[in-house]
Amino acid sequence: MSKIRVLVVDDAVVVRRMVADILAADDAIEVVGTAANGRIALSKIAQLKPDLVTLDLEMPEMDGLETLAAVRLTYPYLPIVVLSRLAQSGASITCEALALGANDCIAMPEKAGVAPTASECVRDQLIPKIKRFGVRQAGRSSLSVPSPVARPGGRSALFTVRPPMEVVAIGASTGGPNALAAVFPAFPADFPVPIVIVQHMPPVFTGRLAERLSSLSRIETEEAENGAVVRPGRAWLAPGDFHLALARDAEAVRLRTHQGPPENSCRPSVDVLFRSVAEVYGPGVLAVILTGMGQDGLRGCERIRAVGGQVLAQDAATSVVWGMPGAAARAGLADAVLPLDQLGPEIVRRVLKGRSPSVCGLPGTKEITPNEIA
Repeated sequence: MSKIRVLVVDDAVVVRRMVADILAADDAIEVVGTAANGRIALSKIAQLKPDLVTLDLEMPEMDGLETLAAVRLTYPYLPIVVLSRLAQSGASITCEALALGANDCIAMPEKAGVAPTASECVRDQLIPKIKRFGVRQAGRSSLSVPSPVARPGGRSALFTVRPPMEVVAIGASTGGPNALAAVFPAFPADFPVPIVIVQHMPPVFTGRLAERLSSLSRIETEEAENGAVVRPGRAWLAPGDFHLALARDAEAVRLRTHQGPPENSCRPSVDVLFRSVAEVYGPGVLAVILTGMGQDGLRGCERIRAVGGQVLAQDAATSVVWGMPGAAARAGLADAVLPLDQLGPEIVRRVLKGRSPSVCGLPGTKEITPNEIA
């Protein structure tokens, strides 16, 4: 297998040298270049075609956030790992980086160039992430669009009459924080079902994302706590590095968080959540797949459709990366593929259907049926 080609971007020369030297010592990685700011990085990405970029947030001329936004316009599938001293003290800035499409982040020590723990951080945290995100699969560059998935047919033919929705389960990855922020304002304060979410995001930052969603919405969002009772009109977000599942006992449906093995190289995993809601709620599940790299959630969507649940997917035009929603759509598992601005109203419409006759008068949305997917 070819080595993973990495571009290191940081304004501090001592950090660039330290990161590059440690990465180059790994047989699976090749450091193809370094850059001191975003402008240089953009030109080197075009020239060197790396498989992955490590990116500092605090840089002169063109900082990390500006660089991220520019990279995502031209290279939506290029993996980017934020490697910054701001990651701990400036959690809100790091959350913004993840919202703009960074795949992951690492909190470097404040004295990253001299502290022994900085080297350990690169070896123990950065290298595994590079091998996860940057590895080429069967010779396919990480910049290319994911291959279509075979489309099974006839999965929901038996479910011609559908019961009311009992839960909304959402999965997202790259670009997901911004997508969630666009969807949540559509939910009314008396939303009649619970919402459970998996967003691929490291620990600490999931709490900040929950706070952000609460501030933008009329419903409260919080990090999931093991054993908490699931209630209508509230949302729970999987904590970073913990799977989230639902389980029914004699008294109620409860949240279950655990650190079982990663699935699809992810913890939390959308598949873990989706399988559990399918088991608990059956045909009462409305699953939503938002922007994200990879195929996490695909098998969970298969399970949800098998028990008669429904699936909505974000469209390619409004996704930062049409990996996760694209996999579900191409597999014929999506009941509708919608632009981001229509997903919130459509979720509300489907949840309220069968509960209030007035919803029949809600403005319609243009659905793309599975047969229309290229």
